[in-house]
Parts: sequence; structure tokens; C-alpha cells
Amino acid sequence: MKKVIIVGAGAAGMMAAISAAWNGADVTVIERNKITGKKLLITGKGRCNVTNNCDVNELVRNVPEGGRFLYSAFSRFSSEDTMAFFEQMGVELKTERGNRVFPVSDRSADIVNALRKGMQDAGVKLVTARVKSLAVSDGEVKGVILEDGEQIYGDAVIIATGGMSYQATGSTGDGYELARSVGHSISEPKPSLIPLETRGKTARDLCGLSLRNIAIAVFDKEKNEKIYTDFGELLFTHFGLSGPVILSASAHMRDFEPDRYEVSIDLKPALDEATLDARVLRDFSAVQNRDFINSLGELLPKRMITAVAKASGIPFETKVHDITRAQRQQLCAVLKDFRLTVSAMRPIDEAIVTSGGVTLNEIDPKTMSSKLATGLYFAGEVINADAYTGGFNLQIAFATGHAAGEAAAQ
Repeated sequence: MKKVIIVGAGAAGMMAAISAAWNGADVTVIERNKITGKKLLITGKGRCNVTNNCDVNELVRNVPEGGRFLYSAFSRFSSEDTMAFFEQMGVELKTERGNRVFPVSDRSADIVNALRKGMQDAGVKLVTARVKSLAVSDGEVKGVILEDGEQIYGDAVIIATGGMSYQATGSTGDGYELARSVGHSISEPKPSLIPLETRGKTARDLCGLSLRNIAIAVFDKEKNEKIYTDFGELLFTHFGLSGPVILSASAHMRDFEPDRYEVSIDLKPALDEATLDARVLRDFSAVQNRDFINSLGELLPKRMITAVAKASGIPFETKVHDITRAQRQQLCAVLKDFRLTVSAMRPIDEAIVTSGGVTLNEIDPKTMSSKLATGLYFAGEVINADAYTGGFNLQIAFATGHAAGEAAAQ
């Protein structure tokens, strides 16, 4: 019976443990936190977007970094397999907008508990400790050495420590150092799926305002092109922008530089320009004698009025009946294209996932085994593969965990 050691008990690590145990291995999981699945518990705002209910090609299309590399792992453990696994474990699932899959209970704890039970039922041993280094002999990984000096030996080691996002959950980059110690190169860890900082005072003045059913577009000024569009919810913060559409947008800002990207917010996506102009005319006709600043209450949330009025360039005290056609068109333009310049991404420990990690050409895509050190495998966010929002990142964790666990047990 092969002895498999897994470093990290997150989504990838727990799936790897179950996969290895189901394939006949004696499995030990080493987790630095006192509880397993700590980061998994807070994903999807505590609801846990388990996977995306789509085919393998669609999975690959939603992984901008490493999609082709993951084709084999996705083919052998697809979204359908992930859903079947959790339903086999007694978790009822549902598919929502964008093919996002959640537990019917809307409780991430149900997903974590299913993985914990899966490990327990399979006889997986759990050790609470921090791994300091790998035990290596003649280029072959023989086990791990803990911080207290204890050595745990095995036939295979799977590194599933996560990246550097949400560091309070234990993802502090330990896996990168373990990989480097046997010669692996690391693509620079960068934040992905992260809130954005913006220039000026606009966002700060609107801090706390949530806009629903808006559309956004992201423009790359260096390439002079639109690189992303989305529809949904946005939140203004003291530093800039957050919310689901912003987190998704950040994943497309691959070559980040301050002020390179602009976010355009369409405050009235359901109305084309002609229809919006007619709507504004109708609103203005009812308040002909008011000052412009007091005429937008039917069109915008109260806290948004000043920012839009200022961006339109129309003096606040202008009487509505004196507003020209050109001024009205400028107002409509702002309503359809309210722009903010992105000055920075938030720190990496605020990111949902880390972009970067163990270089993919040093890993076998079928087995997740190291090409540099015999007996070493990788799973999850520690490798240089990350995806857009919608359950794709957890699918990476489950698929690579399954592949690594199965291969390590052979």
C-alpha cells in the first residue's frame, strides 16, 4: 500500500486525499489550521460556488491562465463529475444564472463537511502542523519535515497549499517555497478576482452605494480596445470599486499598470441612447422650473445624483427649461458611460484567487506530478492556473486534486 502525504486541507487537498484513499493509498493530510477547508467556508459569500455546469471546452475557455494545460484533468474529472461527487456525498445542488452551481442549502459548510466526511470514511489521517521542508533523497521526495523537526515519510507528497490570497486562512505561499526547494520555478504571484482602486474622490464620495443591474465595460487604453463586458452588481468603496462584476473584470487586467485600464459603468443598460433621451425629456418636462441638480430623482439613486450631474458638465443651478439639446445629450452620454480610471489593484491577500504559481511546463498535465522531482505532485491554486468567477477556480481545485490523488496512489 502506497503512503501518500498531502500538504494542505483546502478544496484541492481534501479532494486529493479522498481520491488517493479511494485508489488504495494510506493517506495523511497535514494542515496548518486547526480546521480544514477554512478558505472554502467563505467562498461565494459563504454559499460556495462549487463548479460551473458546463462542458470541458467551456471550462477551458474560462481559464485564461493554464486552460489548455488543464484539459486532461477537466476531461477526467469534469463539472458533471464534481456535481455527482457531492450529490453522492449527500449534498443537493442547484444551478443558477451563468451556470453557477451551489448547494441547495446555500451553505458552504455543507460542501466542507462532505469533504471532511469523505476523508474520514476513507480512513484519511489528519495532522495539524506546518510543513517546513520536503525530505529529499537523490532527487526523490520521500516525505516532509515539520516545523518541530518531526519527519513524516511516504511514497508521494502532494502540495496543495493554495496561493497567497486570503492569507488569514493560511494561504501564505508556503507551497511556492517547497516547490523552489527542489528546483521548480514560480511565476510571480499576482492578485486575481480582486477589488480595484480608482483615481479621484468619486468612489470615496459614493462609498457604500451598491448598484444592481448595471453593465460595465473595461477599456485597455494602451491597446485602445474594450477587453471585457459584464452585467450585474457593483459596489463603491472608500478606495474604489468592488462587487461581482468588478472581481470578474480584474481577472482580465493581466498586464496591470497604473491608469492603463478604465471602467465604464452603464447606469441604464436596458435603454439605448434614443430611448434614454426620450426618458430624460419626459422627466424634464415634469420639472421644468427646477434647478438641474434637483431634477434627477426619478432617474438615479439619490447618492448618485451629484456625481452624474458633475460629470455631465451642466451647472447645477441651470433651470431645466434652459438645458440645451447638446447638454441633454451629454447627460445621456454620462449615464451610459460613467468612467473611472483604475489606479491599482488591492493587496494580494484581499484577492479571491492568486494568479501565478508553479510553472506549468514543469508539471505533467495528466498526473500533476513534478517533472523535476520523483514522488512530488501539485494540486489547486499553488500551480500557475486561474480562472474567471463562476465556479471555475474550484473546478480547477477539484479536478487537479482528483488527478494528483489518483496518480500518487498508483
